[in-house]
Amino acid sequence: MSANRPAAVVVLAAGEGTRMKSKTPKVLHEIAGRSLVGHVVSAARELEPEHLVVVVGHARERVRGHLEEVYPGTRTAVQEEQNGTGHAVRMALEELGAAPEGTVVVVCGDTPLLSGATLRALAETHSGDGNAVTVLTAEVPDATGYGRIVRNPGSGAVTAIVEHKDASPGQLDIREINSGVFAFDGALLSQAIKQLRTDNSQGEEYLTDVLSILREAGHRVGASVAADHREILGINNRVQLAEARALLNQRLLEAAMTAGVTVVDPASTLVDVTVTFEQDAVIHPGTQLLGATHIGEDAEVGPNTRLTDTVVGRGARVDNTVAVSAEIGEGASVGPYAYLRPGARLGVKAKVGTYVEVKNSTLGEGTKVPHLSYVGDATIGEYSNIGAASVFVNYDGVAKHHTTIGSHCRTGSDNMFVAPVTIGDGVYTAAGSVITKDVPAGALAVARGQQRNIEGWVARKRPGSAAAQAAEAASEGSAGES
Repeated sequence: MSANRPAAVVVLAAGEGTRMKSKTPKVLHEIAGRSLVGHVVSAARELEPEHLVVVVGHARERVRGHLEEVYPGTRTAVQEEQNGTGHAVRMALEELGAAPEGTVVVVCGDTPLLSGATLRALAETHSGDGNAVTVLTAEVPDATGYGRIVRNPGSGAVTAIVEHKDASPGQLDIREINSGVFAFDGALLSQAIKQLRTDNSQGEEYLTDVLSILREAGHRVGASVAADHREILGINNRVQLAEARALLNQRLLEAAMTAGVTVVDPASTLVDVTVTFEQDAVIHPGTQLLGATHIGEDAEVGPNTRLTDTVVGRGARVDNTVAVSAEIGEGASVGPYAYLRPGARLGVKAKVGTYVEVKNSTLGEGTKVPHLSYVGDATIGEYSNIGAASVFVNYDGVAKHHTTIGSHCRTGSDNMFVAPVTIGDGVYTAAGSVITKDVPAGALAVARGQQRNIEGWVARKRPGSAAAQAAEAASEGSAGES
């Protein structure tokens, strides 16, 4: 088995995380569109281990359900009582059955910044150096509160992990710290884990005690230093959650910009790990790109836009818009102040303008809904224009109904299309019409009352009012001109 493919990866995700002060288990809190444990599992899967086991405990059914939803078939081991990290690993080994033959990587379920590349480097160092245990370490600017890595000056082997409170003055100057992530020889781990004791202040089985057990048995303990110390940061409270989100966001945006995306203001731009871009896309300030959103080549998004699970086609322009599960075609224009709800599909060069809402509707190529309208449960053909202040009346109080408007139609302002109704190709409709019946191709539909002017009504019904005085002055002016 290659060093790049461990025998097993064990993810420790059994803790409650009381410092989060939340009814949600700590490992299920999300950053960048993925749970904390989801980030760790995703990184672990990059190693393609023979086995991947997540140790669950607190709220285990919720954690299991989440894992099954996002990573179907994920294997779990139950730690009924949280009796320490060593005990948790023992539960994982019992779940696996026979002692793993090869490398076993153990990671914490609350380290969302940990990358697959760093885990792979850990496994490679472990195999290449022939270690019994390899500790993932990091050199940090301030090591206060962390366990210090003490090495043999000659061989570089790890001789001890000393907790901050137990460190000597010389050891306090050490900046290399323990991450809590390890690579073990599977067979040796299986033997040593049985020797763990609970005669400590917490009455728990500590995984770090395995290191001293193996070292005393004559085995080598080594270290792999993470390239970026921030990768090992664990999450214990909401402040750290937000800090990790900012760091991950920076990483994601830097990757996008390196690949040819313009991000005008990274400080005000938020993206999820599942967002994808094509070259020469432009992201303006105040934009949030969430879920499985994809931004096409030469498209411009923002400012002040939130897209969730939305596809933006090549060269499209989306400005001050909220969109959820929508498709925006090549060269289309959306906004400002538009709302695309699930099922909104805009064709090539279609337009959805200011204060327009579209839901579960398809707009054909070149079709425009420029102003102040609601389009729901509709199909509109190519190169049609929907007049301002139009409403597709799709709901009768019990069920939704569909409206079909053909190609090259020109509908008037302030139209109501009462579904179900079909408007044929090339139709014109008069402003102010309430369309309740199908309109054949090429017709003009007029559905409004006859206008009637009642002269002198204001003077009779509102005498002395400002309106009456203005009307009287207008009449006198007209009389003087004649």
